[in-house]
Amino acid sequence: MTVHSRLFAALFLLLACATSYAHEVRPAYLEITQNEHGYRVLWKQPAMGTTGVRLVPHLSGGALDRFADESQSQGDSVLRVWNVTNDATPLDQQLVSIEGLDRTITDVFVKVILSDGRQLRHVLTPDRATIALSGGRAAGVTVPAYLLLGIEHILTGFDHLLFVLGFVLLVRRMALLVKTVTAFTVAHSITLAATALNVIHPRPAVVEALVALSIVLLAVEIVRSRRDAPGITARWPWLIAGAFGLLHGAAFAGALLDIGLPRSDVVPALFLFNVGVECGQLLFIAGVLAIRHLWQRAPVPQAGWHQWVPAYAIGGMACAWTIERLMTVFV
Repeated sequence: MTVHSRLFAALFLLLACATSYAHEVRPAYLEITQNEHGYRVLWKQPAMGTTGVRLVPHLSGGALDRFADESQSQGDSVLRVWNVTNDATPLDQQLVSIEGLDRTITDVFVKVILSDGRQLRHVLTPDRATIALSGGRAAGVTVPAYLLLGIEHILTGFDHLLFVLGFVLLVRRMALLVKTVTAFTVAHSITLAATALNVIHPRPAVVEALVALSIVLLAVEIVRSRRDAPGITARWPWLIAGAFGLLHGAAFAGALLDIGLPRSDVVPALFLFNVGVECGQLLFIAGVLAIRHLWQRAPVPQAGWHQWVPAYAIGGMACAWTIERLMTVFV
């Protein structure tokens, strides 16, 4: 059993148990705007095709416990609007909660615009799905929120992790691996910047399908390398990592922009999100290399067929994701 195969065996158990969550880590967005008549609530959440993830916003005063005044599907998201008047409970004395958030791996960004012009910010997470509006922060990008969202996005984005793992399995020389990872980082940073500047407009469903397809192609290259017939990826991994990095960067950017965050926050939010992605990616690679270092010294029986397990397992999962996401795009 090769070192790379043993490495994958442990990581595969962790990744395979959560393949169904491979692409739905986009945040939801709740905006409450106070006016002279009451307030307006805008709720936007990620969707797969026409099916929204099961998330339901609530205010403790009960204003949202009815059908929305406006409701529409926007392809990759579901939008709902409530116009609230004559609410007996003052807005700053209410609690906001998101039903179903504890069963997801996404976050909810909450923005409250008060009638006096003040803006409050909250971030709801699966382990903290309820907050008091009176405890909001002043307007501005919350550094920990976007930074942690980037780390969470990469560490719970199993498709992106498999892509990175594929290059760790394919590239055996440390210097070349560093060059490859750097090319991937630079490429998806370019895409993030282009998105922030409104140069490109990625559609998450399409991009995520292409991301899955890129992992299939990487798995094929690993098989070719095992058969002593290395393809272009094995010969110039940094070049292919850079090309695919542009695609993955569009997926990273789409995770924020598709949900409709305020335009004033896009540039700093994407920067912090990208830093978080890099931190998460480096943590993952460090963990992989640490496990490989330990297993290189562990006496494990050899078996010829084990060398084929990583590539076919990665390719199999990526094929399933590709089919699922293409169905989302076309259906």
